[in-house]
Amino acid sequence: MRVELVLENWQMFAEGVWMTLQLTGLSLLIGFCIALPAGIVRARRVPVLSPIINGYVYLFRGTPLLVQLYLVYYGLSQFEAVRESFAWPVLREAYWCALITFSLNSGAYATEIIRGAVETTPEGELEGARSLGLSPGQVTRLVLIPSALRRALPQYGNEVVFMLHGSVVASIITLQDILGAGRTLNARYYLAYEGFLTAAALYMSITLCLVLVFRGLERKYLAHLDIQAPKAKKMKFALR
Repeated sequence: MRVELVLENWQMFAEGVWMTLQLTGLSLLIGFCIALPAGIVRARRVPVLSPIINGYVYLFRGTPLLVQLYLVYYGLSQFEAVRESFAWPVLREAYWCALITFSLNSGAYATEIIRGAVETTPEGELEGARSLGLSPGQVTRLVLIPSALRRALPQYGNEVVFMLHGSVVASIITLQDILGAGRTLNARYYLAYEGFLTAAALYMSITLCLVLVFRGLERKYLAHLDIQAPKAKKMKFALR
């Protein structure tokens, strides 16, 4: 392991970390903005919108992320109408193609997470809010969404980690992310594994930080569920 070469090229890996975090963070943010209304629409089975969102979710969950990125980056450029459109200055750039693809992919997975959280929200919480005289919009905004997001935290934490790991495909279209920096190091110095081991260590470090953050959020926002579970068990035992 030639550690000195990794240390000499630390700036390249730092830029790769920034590119990875930037792509992952923006994709998750945009994907969440897509998923929140889409998940609620799916949970409530809105007649016209729900089938459209269902098709979108099936498309992006049913195909690999790499294929989606190829289709956006290489496929759209084959159409003259796209090259002559106002969107071409964006779609010809690898960065924007990766961001669009990752955002749509993350949005599809997050939609299902939020849909499940909305459907499992106890009806008693919503009835209690209605009994206070809240309008349907207020019930959704003040009760349903906060409760569903708290319950979705564990699953959404997994989605964040999966999106981080899935972002490695960005290096396929010339973006210098963490894996791209590792591949460049190996190619530059004819190395076999130093660049890949460094990339793996960086991904593991970021993943550990994300896991710790989400565990802290779960302890904070799901503490009431952890407290209620032992009480329910004691009550059940007492009834026996």
